[in-house]
Amino acid sequence: MTKNIVYLTFLLFALFSACQDEAFGPVIQVGSPPTITSPAAGSNFVITEDKALQDFGTFTWTPVEYGFQAAVSYNLEVDLASNNFSDPVSLGIMNATSLDVINDKINSVLLAKGIGGGTQTAMAARVTATVNPDVAPVVSEPLNFNVTPYEAEIVYAVLHVPGGYQGWNPADDATVIYDQKSNGKFEGFINFPDDNTEFKFTNGPSWDVNYGDNGADGTLDKDGANIIAPVAGVYRLKVDLNALTYSILRTDWGLIGSATPAGWDSDQNMTFDPATGIWSITLDLVAGDIKFRANDDWGVNLGDDNANKKLSYDGANIVIGEAGNYTIELILNVPVYTYTVTKN
Repeated sequence: MTKNIVYLTFLLFALFSACQDEAFGPVIQVGSPPTITSPAAGSNFVITEDKALQDFGTFTWTPVEYGFQAAVSYNLEVDLASNNFSDPVSLGIMNATSLDVINDKINSVLLAKGIGGGTQTAMAARVTATVNPDVAPVVSEPLNFNVTPYEAEIVYAVLHVPGGYQGWNPADDATVIYDQKSNGKFEGFINFPDDNTEFKFTNGPSWDVNYGDNGADGTLDKDGANIIAPVAGVYRLKVDLNALTYSILRTDWGLIGSATPAGWDSDQNMTFDPATGIWSITLDLVAGDIKFRANDDWGVNLGDDNANKKLSYDGANIVIGEAGNYTIELILNVPVYTYTVTKN
């Protein structure tokens, strides 16, 4: 009798365990990551303006197997090979295992990253596979290839910023922020002249696709509530349409550096002109270096890495060659931030 009881107990436990496994659903078994099969590694491409709208090629990759029928989302990304995907650009997110890309898209990516026309450049592509937000993505090995772009004026994608400060007009081209690197991340500076200014983001010059924030938590919601800038001023707006997140930062800009009267100890405050959208200051400088800082802090600062009047965050010092009285302008209402240095 005792043996029968033990046997029945074991049988019930086994049945219970099987039911438990089934109740929890299929177990994800990640097999091999995707592998990019075309283009061939080391391929060379030369893009010319007359073929801008023609096919660059088709990127294809092997599927990921999870051990059960699953809707896998694939994100095809590219970057400069030297960047190790520190600043990737998404070419598309899809459920298929291939994507056709035109020449103009690759050309725009390279130009936005500062690559000049006629310069052969090593690029890398990778595919990230996602099946569930709670499961870590599976990433392919990078595939390297070479591209020579052509020189062209960069047309930046924009997000419109309609709000109470400009009559809630999404078609106003003067109140936009820019996708500076063709990666779905937008940034720009907007002047809100009044406290508690309400605004939204629209993907185009209409209300068809608009974003607000229902929870005031930095997450964008389609057709969401108005976003509020609590204090009047010039705000840096950043939007990531890939993650549907945003941030706003009120900024006051100043000049700092060994060429200024206070050296590297404190800023010389600049003045904002709401008519032109330009920050400026006139002051005496000595030979030395300068940089631009926001809010008397190094958290947001701009310099010039290539001495070409193109500003970048945490960029190199700007050299002032000789002493004199100067007017310095900081121009942030453009896709690529810039500045002028004029000796009076």
